[in-house]
Amino acid sequence: MNYRYVAIEREYGSAGTEIGRRLTELGGIPSYGIEILEQVSERLNIDVAEIEQYEERATNSFLYSIYLMGKMRERMEGQLSNEGQIYLEEQRVIQKLAAQGPAVFVGRCAANALTDRTDVLKVFVRADKELRRKRAIESYGISPNEVEAVVHKFDRKRSNYYATNTGKNWHDLANYHLVLDSGKLGIDCCARLIWGVMNEESGRIDGE
Repeated sequence: MNYRYVAIEREYGSAGTEIGRRLTELGGIPSYGIEILEQVSERLNIDVAEIEQYEERATNSFLYSIYLMGKMRERMEGQLSNEGQIYLEEQRVIQKLAAQGPAVFVGRCAANALTDRTDVLKVFVRADKELRRKRAIESYGISPNEVEAVVHKFDRKRSNYYATNTGKNWHDLANYHLVLDSGKLGIDCCARLIWGVMNEESGRIDGE
């Protein structure tokens, strides 16, 4: 297997989680999304809902930036905000799961947790906003009167969380190897494309 791991970032309603599950069906490798939060919840004794609230409030800080740059980590970790502590625990969970073998990670800045690896396929899944609104209503049970605000809220949350914890722009295509439009391609096709790239033997230069 050329790439052993997939790190998916996705717009709200673009079916990134479903694509991860299809990859599990295709290749028998586990897909982790909410499961990461569940493990963090158990380790820190914090409800998943509370973790999600912390993530929503996450903002950059000078102290946190210094920590992420690797300076004085052991002495500073106890001084980090709850948001910073949760992010670091998420990264540890991802690294622990990756140590168990090939896997798909959905969200949670997983590529950043695995930044020292060269066998991580970084994927961004997007779709037309109208299609995402429709999926949110039909699949997620969002009220038509609220769907516009919900889509905007989650896209902004994911974008801010990514920027806060990586220092990068969530929509910058340079951050990804593969950008897929699930509205145009469909969920199954997106999963097959990712699986094909994971197993392509000749399409990658060693060391990226």
